[in-house]
Amino acid sequence: MAIELTLMSRGYCHLCHDMEAALAPLAAEFGATVTVVDVDADPALEAKYDELVPVLLHGETELCHYFLDEAKTREYLVQIR
Repeated sequence: MAIELTLMSRGYCHLCHDMEAALAPLAAEFGATVTVVDVDADPALEAKYDELVPVLLHGETELCHYFLDEAKTREYLVQIR
């Protein structure tokens, strides 16, 4: 089963770009796909995640926000693999 992660992001957010870059090797290690969603393109997402971005999700489960918590994310991915 493929692991699908979602990164709530926005184009002008340097923390978002940093998390996306930091996540890439971890995603590759676990064969996960990462979909980057621009919260500014959807008013409901912008309202929900506005000040939290970047937010890394697996389904509705929030794995981390602001910065990649690699240890927590790795532990979670091992459990669901």
